[in-house]
Amino acid sequence: MSQAEHSQAKTAEYWKKHLQLTAHEEGGYFRQIYRSSEQISDQELSVSFAGKRLLATSIYFLLPSDEVSHFHRLKSDELWYYHAGSSLTIYIIHEDGRLETVKLGLDIENGEVPQALAPKNSIFGSAVNQPDTYSLVGCMVSPGFEYEDFELFTRNELLEKYPAHEAIIKRLTPDE
Repeated sequence: MSQAEHSQAKTAEYWKKHLQLTAHEEGGYFRQIYRSSEQISDQELSVSFAGKRLLATSIYFLLPSDEVSHFHRLKSDELWYYHAGSSLTIYIIHEDGRLETVKLGLDIENGEVPQALAPKNSIFGSAVNQPDTYSLVGCMVSPGFEYEDFELFTRNELLEKYPAHEAIIKRLTPDE
């Protein structure tokens, strides 16, 4: 069995157990695996934070196909890295209102990419592309993630501001 076939044979439960993942507020499962020891002050950044932030943080993130990562926003850039399972699509509403879709995976010939950026201040969420599977990714945030910089959206908030994206907003926001 090849390395790729071996990783595909693993289940979401396998990864949750062996990586010690817990439920995430936005959907899916996660565990923080890195917090830099270096900090950066808000005077050195183009975005205003209250004081200092870690230079970077990183998590494992597992999303089962029967869940979605709900639309949310961070004050920092977030880089996504594909690890295992099905590919997933990241839906990004940029500050100018434009919707971008990025397929994260290893099928380069069919438009997938192994890493992708959700820019700071964009609104983004994701969904697994194949039914009855999962996607395991890594997410690195710089400056580092802090919960006070995390903003989860309601369906009505987004529909009011971005009515042209109604279908994906309904899919990636919780029922109200």
